[in-house]
Order: sequence, then C-alpha cells, then structure tokens
Amino acid sequence: MDHENFFRAGIKGGVNLNKVNGKSYKEGFNYNFQAGAFLQFNFSRKLGLQPEVNFVQTSSEFSQDGTDIYDDLFLDGSQKKSKLSYLEVPLLLNYNLGPSRRVKLQAGPAYGGLIKQTTDSLVRGGKLYKNGEWSVLGGLWIQLPLVNLGARYKLGLTNVNAVDDRQTWKNQAIQLFIGLTF
Repeated sequence: MDHENFFRAGIKGGVNLNKVNGKSYKEGFNYNFQAGAFLQFNFSRKLGLQPEVNFVQTSSEFSQDGTDIYDDLFLDGSQKKSKLSYLEVPLLLNYNLGPSRRVKLQAGPAYGGLIKQTTDSLVRGGKLYKNGEWSVLGGLWIQLPLVNLGARYKLGLTNVNAVDDRQTWKNQAIQLFIGLTF
C-alpha cells in the first residue's frame, strides 16, 4: 500500500480551454492558460480537501450576427474579442479511487475574482463582465510521487453579463494541467 501524508502542497500549470455561453458569443472553445498552487489535507484513506489559488486566463469572441451583438457597445470595428484574467479559488473534495490513492476524483465550488478585462473596440471603456463568478468543478487528478496530472470541467453558475439583463453569459471550461507535489 502507498502511504499518503496528511498534508501536501504543490504547484501546477496548464491549458484552460474556455468559452462563454450566450447568444452573442461564437461557439467553440478558446485556448488560454492557468497556473497556481494547492494544499492537500488527507483526512482518511479515501477523503481529503484541496484548496487552491489559481491565475486563470479566458478569452471570448462575439459572433458576427448583427442581431446577436450589442451594437451600441462597440465602435464600428470588427474586433469584438475579450480577454479576462481571474484569480480563482476552488475548494475541492478529493475522493481516492482504488487502493493506491494515486487517482482522485475531485469536485467542489470555486470563486473567481476578475482581475482584468480587455475588450477590443469597446465604446467608452465600459465593463462587459461582472467582477466575480461562482462555478463548480469536477474532474480527475493523478498524483504520482512528485508529478501530478489532472483534467477538470468547470461550469459557471453566475451570469457574468454586467451590461444588462437581456442575455445570460456563463463561463465554461475544460482545464488540463501538470504540476509538482511536495
């Protein structure tokens, strides 16, 4: 049997494949990055808690359909892309699968605070996105003696549209990462 310490810490980084769901947005995922640190508290052979702090970058692009775009928000340019930077704090429950305790099922809530938003061609420098969002995460974590690998799905719960209530915009992502555990 593998021994698992009560407390562990580590770093990780990887790809954030994201999209904003909403009528005004193009379909498909955009490639961005994420990096962060985590702590693990293993309370039993099967259960543990993993708080994290991650820098997560997302991007989106408005569709070209004139009926879907908030025309009054943009100058007459065709550039309608946004780049968002979040400080995301997940609190994940780890459930060890199998006797080795190397493969963990993860699930839990996350809060993302918007650090910076950049939008091309925006009139009056206004804000399109709310300052924070709640989401839920679920995925698989493989923890080897030094290296860790993971894949997660993120589902946004908060409407991030700060313009008005005409449309609901929610973030969605697939997060793939590799890291070191100490």
